[in-house]
Amino acid sequence: MIRKRLIKLLPQTMKHVLAQVIWNWLSLLCQIVMIYQIAELLTYPFAAENNRMDGQDLAYSGGIIGISILLRIVFDMLAVKSSYRAGADVKRVIRCKIYEKLLRLGSSYREKISTAAVVQMSVEGVEQLEIYFGRYLSQLLYSIIAPVTLFIFLSGIDLKSASVLLLCVPLIPLSIIAVQKIAGSLLKKYWGSYTGLGDSFLENLQGMTTLKIHGADGRKADEMEEEAQKFRRITMKVLTMQLNSTSLMDIIAYGGAAAGMIVGLGQFLNGSIDASEVLIICLLASEFFIPLRLLGSFFHIAMNGMAASDNMFDFFDLEEPEKRENSVSGIGSGIRIENLSFRYDESRKILENINLEFPAGSITSLVGASGSGKSTVAGILTGRNKGYLGKVQINGEELSSIREEDLMKLITSVSGNSYIFKGTVRENLQMGSSFADDKAMMSALEIVNLKDFLETQKGLDTEILEGGNNFSGGQRQRLALARAVLHDTPVYIFDEATSNIDAESEEMIMKVIYELAKVKTVILISHRLSNVVNCDNIYVLNDAGVEEEGRHLKLMEEEGMYRRLYDSQRELEEYGKKGGRL
Repeated sequence: MIRKRLIKLLPQTMKHVLAQVIWNWLSLLCQIVMIYQIAELLTYPFAAENNRMDGQDLAYSGGIIGISILLRIVFDMLAVKSSYRAGADVKRVIRCKIYEKLLRLGSSYREKISTAAVVQMSVEGVEQLEIYFGRYLSQLLYSIIAPVTLFIFLSGIDLKSASVLLLCVPLIPLSIIAVQKIAGSLLKKYWGSYTGLGDSFLENLQGMTTLKIHGADGRKADEMEEEAQKFRRITMKVLTMQLNSTSLMDIIAYGGAAAGMIVGLGQFLNGSIDASEVLIICLLASEFFIPLRLLGSFFHIAMNGMAASDNMFDFFDLEEPEKRENSVSGIGSGIRIENLSFRYDESRKILENINLEFPAGSITSLVGASGSGKSTVAGILTGRNKGYLGKVQINGEELSSIREEDLMKLITSVSGNSYIFKGTVRENLQMGSSFADDKAMMSALEIVNLKDFLETQKGLDTEILEGGNNFSGGQRQRLALARAVLHDTPVYIFDEATSNIDAESEEMIMKVIYELAKVKTVILISHRLSNVVNCDNIYVLNDAGVEEEGRHLKLMEEEGMYRRLYDSQRELEEYGKKGGRL
């Protein structure tokens, strides 16, 4: 069972596989020599007087046995080393290829594959293929060479016994092929169930806090229990299949060896071979089948590897975005959107023929009810949402033709859930600019009013736990903003950047955003309309289109949707200030 595409994917690994086969074959030759000498030593007391060994012959045979054992140890060690190198190559190369594929898919890769599937493929799937290349392939090739080598040697002793042993050998691969046909669909279901369980586990783990708040953790636990039971049942089916096939291969292996021994003993009783020769046949009979029997034990792991490789090749075959050739280094004439339409699927119309303009050096806001398409526009501009219809031009160049790396240098997006990585403050800020020195980083922290706090800690070397859990929500968001400031791009998109933080942090962040708007082009998406009153232009999105457009005062005078939203928010804020008393 060899996958040509896998071999083509990892051609450099095959040299280690072939080296392992050579070392195993040399070890087999040492085994043959050793058994020949052992048979001579064990039968010399029963040999005829003229064929008996003297002291010098005994010492010679003992020396040959000792050298054979030492050489076999060396060859086995070299085979293990080659196996390790093959496995290491597989892990390095395949994970690099997965990473490169993700880079080619770009920031919108999650439209085609889940993060959990990528993680499982990169970890468990690669581990299965490591065994496939590190053990299975070499064992497959060795299992072909070993019986032929033994046949050539034993045929010189007794052709009849050697032929019986060789003829029984193909029964094991035939049983493997039969099992493969049965196991193929079963293992595909196994991997599907395994991936689905991993998806659910990762999603529930990430949303554990939300589940606890809403008291839904018990229900999700029951759902995961049901999925786990399905996975357990299919796992037991796989194990049962493996156990049954192993028993079948044992019967064939031991039966074939016994058949060869019986024929050899018959030849000995007929006087066709002597005692040492029949002993050699009996001692080497099992060697015909041990390689294939070992191959059978690797076969089930290899089948898992094949199922994993199917998922990998499905991933590698995902359609990639067309290569973009155009380069844009500045905002120039601004961003213009004409007749933009977008749907996540056929039943969900998000945007329909909308027209927007974001002039260079301006601050423009997108507002509207939840689900009106504000964040979708941000996703389109940053390249996360593809497949839009209409025109989206940046400095006169169509967005879909701009190279993604240039787009990343052009636009920085800051959302309300910007991720803070485990490490230090310095390491997080260097993601914004790897060239920023300590002075520049401290300046950015001062802009977002985080410098004084960090100076009471360890400054830039302040440790950050996973997800920034040792910082408050406002501190995390300010750190994300400082990182964005260091990125220093012509365009900034703030997508609900002040959500879920305290009023003091919100006020400070909005101050930074408006200061940034004096030198940059800013697109502000905010649920709180009091944050957008000073914007140069405001677009009110509703029902997949643009309901209203204009500055704050103009929109208030029109007494349309914007006025209603603004007034209702003010009433709620006033109500909150009075402590909930009417």
